[in-house]
Amino acid sequence: MGLMVQNINFSLRFSLTTLKMAGLWAPHGMKTRRKALYYCYTFVILMFILGSFIILQVIDLYLIWGNLSLMTGTALVLFTNISHATKIINLIARRNSISFLIKDSNDDLVAETSPRGRELIKSCDRETRNQQVIFLLVTFITAVGWAVSSDKKTLPLPAWYPFDTSISPAYELTYMSQMLTIMIIAVLNISKDSMVTTLLAQTRCRLTLVGLALTNVCSGLMPQEHSKYGGGSSNKLFTSNQEAIVKNRLRICVQQHQRALRAAEILQECFSLPTFAQFSVSLVIICVTAFQVLSSEQLARRAYESPWFMCSVSVRRSILIIMIRCHRIVKFTAGGFTTLSLATFTAVRV
Repeated sequence: MGLMVQNINFSLRFSLTTLKMAGLWAPHGMKTRRKALYYCYTFVILMFILGSFIILQVIDLYLIWGNLSLMTGTALVLFTNISHATKIINLIARRNSISFLIKDSNDDLVAETSPRGRELIKSCDRETRNQQVIFLLVTFITAVGWAVSSDKKTLPLPAWYPFDTSISPAYELTYMSQMLTIMIIAVLNISKDSMVTTLLAQTRCRLTLVGLALTNVCSGLMPQEHSKYGGGSSNKLFTSNQEAIVKNRLRICVQQHQRALRAAEILQECFSLPTFAQFSVSLVIICVTAFQVLSSEQLARRAYESPWFMCSVSVRRSILIIMIRCHRIVKFTAGGFTTLSLATFTAVRV
């Protein structure tokens, strides 16, 4: 039982090995005692990288309740972590079904012997590997940029801590802890998402292989000359033995097709709920972002709260111009088709 999880696909090898090291993919053949220790390790890792964050962000949300500007920032991170936790729980709960799907897909692809079929499998492997590498690269750049762009003495993630995080060395230690956790969570999230997309790609590849097999169902068989109705004309037909070979090949194609369809059903059963949770969280994040964009409406009120009455007429006129200009809200559009506004998102939610 080595460290690496073996699979014909590189993306699945990387994803499953990463999840295994994080305690989210228990190796096969573990004895009861070792499996219990492994699940204890799983609990510790989850509490370190996710559970503690969710608890601290819930406490922070409670403490800042009523301050919409601060609440939106904390809620954004909190819902993202909740979505991540939902996918982890689903992965552990449906471990047997997902494991069966991975093994079934791997066995089907390994059994392919035709040159064209092997090329299709290699093409699927390249596509999923490139997708995963790009995903990792973009996530790494985003995480580093997020950490670097944070204000001085401000943590990348809003959360409550039972100590003052604005002084040294508490700030530096908390900062490094958050960055390490962000990186680990990002890699695990990519591993889980890449596993799903790779299984989808493998299912597509299996269906393509079925089509290839149907095209070549008569490959290598030479029809024989047969006279038609005892007359002089003749046509070429397969012999009874050749017909039996064709029927056997068709039977194998039907079996492969049924297994591929079953794989699609398992994918639907295992990942429908996490996909819905991720979609819902994405919708919440977009709504929160829209709210933060629309918060520019508060600039006019901020300007009014200044001691403008102590200024000269020209300064008051300038402040008034600024207040009028602030009523022109900054707007972003989705592909140029619709405006990201509270009215739009309210209509979507309804």
